[in-house]
Amino acid sequence: MMKSVTEYLELSAGRFPHKTAVADEKESLTYESLLRYSRQIGSGIARRSPVRRPVPVLMEKSARTLAAFLGIAYADCFYVLLNPELPAARLEQVKAVLGADWVITDEANRPLAESLFPAERLLTIESLSEEEEDTALLQLRQAQQLDLDPLYANFTSGSTGVPKGVVVGHRSVLDFIDVFTKEFQFTEADIFGNQAPFDFDVSVKDIYSALAVGGTLVIVPRRLFSLPTELLDFICDRKVTVMVWAVSALCLISTFHGLDYRVPETVRQVLFSGEVMPMKHLSSWMEHLPDARFVNLYGPTEITCNCTYHVIDRERDYAGGIPIGGAFPNEQVFLLDGEDHEVTEPNASGEICVRGTALALGYYNAPEQTAAHFVQNPLNPHFPELIYRTGDLAYYNERDELVFAGRKDFQIKHMGHRIELEEIERAISEIPGVERACCLFEERRSKLLGFYVGTADKKELHHALSEKLPFFMVPGSLTQLEQMPMTKNGKIDRKALAELKRGGRR
Repeated sequence: MMKSVTEYLELSAGRFPHKTAVADEKESLTYESLLRYSRQIGSGIARRSPVRRPVPVLMEKSARTLAAFLGIAYADCFYVLLNPELPAARLEQVKAVLGADWVITDEANRPLAESLFPAERLLTIESLSEEEEDTALLQLRQAQQLDLDPLYANFTSGSTGVPKGVVVGHRSVLDFIDVFTKEFQFTEADIFGNQAPFDFDVSVKDIYSALAVGGTLVIVPRRLFSLPTELLDFICDRKVTVMVWAVSALCLISTFHGLDYRVPETVRQVLFSGEVMPMKHLSSWMEHLPDARFVNLYGPTEITCNCTYHVIDRERDYAGGIPIGGAFPNEQVFLLDGEDHEVTEPNASGEICVRGTALALGYYNAPEQTAAHFVQNPLNPHFPELIYRTGDLAYYNERDELVFAGRKDFQIKHMGHRIELEEIERAISEIPGVERACCLFEERRSKLLGFYVGTADKKELHHALSEKLPFFMVPGSLTQLEQMPMTKNGKIDRKALAELKRGGRR
């Protein structure tokens, strides 16, 4: 039985020592090189740090960043990617939560690291890559390691204003990746085009799927996501076969009709998540890639990547929305109503709850928040059994598939009616001339606010919505944007939209 994700690396290095394991725009590492660098870095960390401690990595994503992650895992510590593009105040918040002893950076980001951490606590990737491997020390760490030990922490926004560090253990990743790679039949021939930032858990699927099957991880430079034609050139030239991408990244290409410029014909699977995929964008991708498989994935960071999936049926009408489908093997996904009773009847909404090995360990240094979200299963009074309450809503359709129905906090009451903002967004998105849409509720004035990207005229859009939706669901305000503001994780930034409206700039 595997205890650590480093065993993925060792097995693939044994099978394909001279094959490219990871490549960024500037550098590539073979499996043999990645193994060597990771063990050198791991030895350097193990000489300095006790086990199970956080080791932040202040670097842009790159091949060497992955070596740092794996080195930290070899030392039986856990990594936290600190994105240098984040505001200094945000980095300070994460630093305060972690209380880390050491931080890894590179020469390019040393000035930023020195502004945040004491100089004597900085370790550069360049110096760690030259350390002598201490085989005996690493063997000792591996012998002491448990599969429940933490592998990484990803920080998400917290309702208290302090970011929450979701700590995920090796066993959860091993459990999910073993199922994920088998379910979608990834092989050593696959080239994974990594879109997601390394501090976003979508990247976990790219990284460890590639290592598990002996594939190649190609890191797509972030700058290309504002250059659709160059982005497509990169994907095509690198012969990417698997895209595990955020919906917004796929929509970036289809919004600017990038697929009319060049089609990534080597792509055989597109797996998307993060937001509801607008059907017109999915249709464009499917038309240009007629032989590829498309999969809708669902799941929050706290359950290790994803807990449900739905394989798109090209012959099916998805007018009612694309389902999030059914649970991955070894995970149970169920719905609870407001009184903690299980919801099983069709079209009745309930909160999505998850149990299984893939659950995260909890939030770092936040026991109260952990206790609020990782709770005893109310359906099981007989023995301890934790579930994660997602805060997301769903219902079963007539095919017994789960359909995402928005956030509990996106479910509003307006003019006496309970409304799902997601339903309004879908209605706006379906109107010709609309590329992306978002809807907010301004509680103070009890007003629905609609935002959209596209060529549709506001008056005509309002008229079209009036014919599709009840009057109490038609936004009183529609704002046309050149582009949607996005969070660093590639989701629509609703706070930025609210501030835009409050500022009265449009």
